[in-house]
Amino acid sequence: MKTRFALMLMALLPILAACKAQDGTANTAAPTEPAAPTNTPAAETAPAPTEVAPAASGETAAAETAAAEATTPAPAPASSQPVGPAPVEGTDYVVIANGKPFQPATGKIEVAEVFGFVCPACAAFQPLIGPWKAGLPSDVNFVYVPAMFGGTWDDYAKAFYAAQALGLEDKTHEALYKAIHVDQALKGERGRDSVQDIAAFYAKHGADAKQFEATMSSFAVSAKTSAAKQFAQRSQITGTPSVIVNGKYLVKGKSFPDMLRIADHLIARERAAKGN
Repeated sequence: MKTRFALMLMALLPILAACKAQDGTANTAAPTEPAAPTNTPAAETAPAPTEVAPAASGETAAAETAAAEATTPAPAPASSQPVGPAPVEGTDYVVIANGKPFQPATGKIEVAEVFGFVCPACAAFQPLIGPWKAGLPSDVNFVYVPAMFGGTWDDYAKAFYAAQALGLEDKTHEALYKAIHVDQALKGERGRDSVQDIAAFYAKHGADAKQFEATMSSFAVSAKTSAAKQFAQRSQITGTPSVIVNGKYLVKGKSFPDMLRIADHLIARERAAKGN
C-alpha cells in the first residue's frame, strides 16, 4: 500500500504547482524536468577518492585492513554528495537576510521543510524528501515545519505538533498525507476537517482521541505553531513545499529533484564553512 501511495503521488509531479500562501504568490516552481546544466561544478562537489596503498600479504595485510576499517569513516550517503552544477544565487536559491535555523543544534547543519498536510504539492514531494531525509549524514539535522496559512492549514499544524508531543509523528506523517490525498478519508483543502475528525485519524494510530484534542489546544502546541509561523515569515516563505538550509538559504529549483540537488550543494557549503 505504501508503494502504491508513492507511485500515485509521483504521478502527480508533472501537474502540481506549489501550494500557495494566502497572498496568492508561490515560492517554488511547478515540478518540471530540470534544465540541462550549464555551469561547471564548484569546489563543493564530492571530494576525489583518497589514494589506496598497495595491499600487503598474510597477517600484515589482515592487520592493516582491520586498522583501516577502524579508523576510516564510512562514506557519506549518496544523498549528501552534491552533483551537477554549483547553485547560483537568485536562480537556485535566495539568501535569507538575517536568517537563522529553526531549531539550532550545536555542530549540526539544519535542513527545514516548510510543508502543509493539506497541500497536494507537499504530498507529491514526500516520497522524494522522505528517503532523502533518511540518507542525510549525522551532521545534518532535518526538521519539518508546518505552514500556518490560516484555516485548515493551522488545524493540521497543531495536529503535527500534537502528534510530535505524543510520540506519533514518525508513524503518522506519511499516513496522514495518504488519508487526505489518496484515500480522501479527510477533506484537507476540499473542506475543513473538525478537530474531532483529525483526532479520530490519530486514534487509529494509537492516540487517545480526547487527549489528542486537548493536546492540539495546549499552550505548548500554541507556542510551537507560533514559532513555526515566525520562522516561515522570517524565511520569506510564500508557498509550500519550501526547503531552507541552515536558516540561510531558501531553495528554489526547477523541480522537486532539483530542489534536493541544490540542498545537497548548500549543505556541503555550510559543512566547508564550519571546517568539517
